Amino acid sequence: MKIWKKYIKPYKKYFILGPICILVEVIGEVLMPKYLSMILNNASSNTPEYSVQIMILMILTAVMMLLGGVGGAYYGAKASVNFASDLRGDIYKKVQTFSFTNIDKFSTGSLVTRLTNDVTQIQSFINTLLRISLRAPGMMIGALIMAIILRPSLSLVFVVAIPAVIIFVIYIIYLGLPRFNKMQMNLDQLNTTVQENITNQRVVKSFVRKNHEIIKFSKVNDNLKNSSKKALKIMIILSPVMTLILNLTIVFVIWMGAKMSLLEFNAMPIGDLSAFIMYCNQILMSLMTITVVIVMSSRSIASQRRIKEILIEDVDIMDVYAKHKDYIVKNGDIEFRNVSFRYYKQNEEKVLDNINFKIKEKSIVGIIGPTGSGKTSLVSLITRLYDPDQGEILIDGIDVKDYTLVHLRDGVGMVLQNNTLFSGSIEDNIKWGNQEANDIEIIEAAKLAQADKFIVDFSKGYKTKIEQGGNNISGGQKQRLCIARTLLKHPKIIILDDSMSAVDTATEKMIRTAFKNKLKDVTKIIIAQRISSVIDSDQIIVLDEGKIVGQGNHEYLMNISKVYKEIYDSQIEIKEDYCG
Repeated sequence: MKIWKKYIKPYKKYFILGPICILVEVIGEVLMPKYLSMILNNASSNTPEYSVQIMILMILTAVMMLLGGVGGAYYGAKASVNFASDLRGDIYKKVQTFSFTNIDKFSTGSLVTRLTNDVTQIQSFINTLLRISLRAPGMMIGALIMAIILRPSLSLVFVVAIPAVIIFVIYIIYLGLPRFNKMQMNLDQLNTTVQENITNQRVVKSFVRKNHEIIKFSKVNDNLKNSSKKALKIMIILSPVMTLILNLTIVFVIWMGAKMSLLEFNAMPIGDLSAFIMYCNQILMSLMTITVVIVMSSRSIASQRRIKEILIEDVDIMDVYAKHKDYIVKNGDIEFRNVSFRYYKQNEEKVLDNINFKIKEKSIVGIIGPTGSGKTSLVSLITRLYDPDQGEILIDGIDVKDYTLVHLRDGVGMVLQNNTLFSGSIEDNIKWGNQEANDIEIIEAAKLAQADKFIVDFSKGYKTKIEQGGNNISGGQKQRLCIARTLLKHPKIIILDDSMSAVDTATEKMIRTAFKNKLKDVTKIIIAQRISSVIDSDQIIVLDEGKIVGQGNHEYLMNISKVYKEIYDSQIEIKEDYCG
């Protein structure tokens, strides 16, 4: 409950005024049958003035009910919408603090569902609850009191009807909660499938996997349909059973009322009987409404649990304990001391095992090794996308955990393997590196990344729009824009994680030359599959199966590293075969 208080407190007046307005409407609802009975009971003896007075009173009560109903709906909407907006914002902010480990725990489709559908479910429930929290119980209690005052003996019918409804409601909740949980899980799976398919349309089409994806979608869609049908069956049986109990109660009241009138002259006047029937209707309809709210709460509880999982998730990478909150990366020295790392902590096998090396500031370092050797994992630890299980990583002699994340990541520019661009112009995407950059700085960064040449060929130049994911430009162009974006940060350390794989060798050579000549004060780490990309590096680190198996310059490694020489020989052989 403490979690939700935060979102109620700023809008407390709406949460209070809404039910109060509804309570005004309820008072009117309870009074109306009494006014009607007063007219009917004295129909023969009433003077016109008396009837007019009661009718005026009924009109005033109806106006009061109208104002209460409108006020209740208005304040209920204000409270629920603001609650949901703040909650959605906090969930989004929390997700932004997640490390890669946290994100790996939740699928992307599941996070989207929790941010949208689950929050909407809670918003709808709060709105309904505020409008009914006093209306249904208030009307039930008020109508029950009025019914007992009218005819205590006949009110004993509720001793049977109300427990019957309560037992039925408990049974509905017991059946409904696990079904709504299952439905939300299947909705997660559907969103994940749709997102993967739409994001990877080019791959789907290039491999002619349309039919496979249609079948895959049909399966998850059918799972959602079937789980939804099972959950909604609860709602299907709810209304008929409640209506049956209501009608049986009214039939019993009419039968008993008629019997009383026959046995005793004027034992129950027609006005009182009509009012009693109306109160019966109000009592049982209130119970039905409460039941609907409780069933809705089953789905809402499922959504609350899923949202709570995000809000209480422990973020494993934080800078609240940073010892140097004002310290920034100044030089670019890097040192790994006995570093080991596993993605899945329960696994014994390590992705990186006892890694030790030093990188001097302003140097160029290449990292090479077979696929799956741990190259990306190693550089991900530098910017604390993950934290090591053992050992220390130091920049400028300070543990990376002692920097704030902002200062650490501002000082280290990293171009990831997956080149992600965002909807907007080329200029907007490059300015992700520095929102305050001017046109000259943007163009300079693009020139260093060898991107300016193709940008100016577009009719709109730097104002050219990029589609979602950068699907309207080539892979090599995306890589160069991502490099330009990182360069605009002016970091002291720049990491290229296989970020020139889609660039031709001539352009790659120009980029490396520009880096060497223009970024002399920057430490440069280049992860590559091609030996040619790292051959001129001051230091080359060779990884194999998560361990360093060679370290030195090209000539040294050719003599002492079997893995490096095998990679070199295989690539030279392929090159010679290609040229031949």
